[in-house]
Amino acid sequence: MTNRRTYCEFGCPVEATLDVIGGKWKCVILFHLLSGTKRFNELRRLMPEVTQRMLTRQLRELESDQIIERTVYPEVPPKVEYSLTDFGRTLEPILKMLQQWGFDYLEKISEIRRNLRT
Repeated sequence: MTNRRTYCEFGCPVEATLDVIGGKWKCVILFHLLSGTKRFNELRRLMPEVTQRMLTRQLRELESDQIIERTVYPEVPPKVEYSLTDFGRTLEPILKMLQQWGFDYLEKISEIRRNLRT
C-alpha cells in the first residue's frame, strides 16, 4: 500500500495494529474468515451493508498487509477465495475478545434501555 507507514513512523504498537485492522469492515471480514476460506460473494452475503467497492478495498489492504491471502483459480468464470494467513490467524484471540466485548456491551445497553422504560 502506498499510504502505509514504516515501523518507525508509528507512535506505538496499538497505532500500528489499528492501521492494519482498523476501520468498519476489516475486523468483520477477519472474523468471518476465522471459520474458513470464503469467496467474495460469500463475504458479501455475510455483510449485506458493505458495498462491493469497500469490500474489495478492505480485502486488498488486508492482503497487502499479509493478513489474508487471495487464491485465484484458473476457471471460467474465475474463482477467487480468501483465507487467513498463518500470521492473520494470530489475530484470532483478539477477534474473539472483541466478539465477547460486543456481546457484553449489547447486553449492558439492553439492560439500560429496559431500566429507562420502567
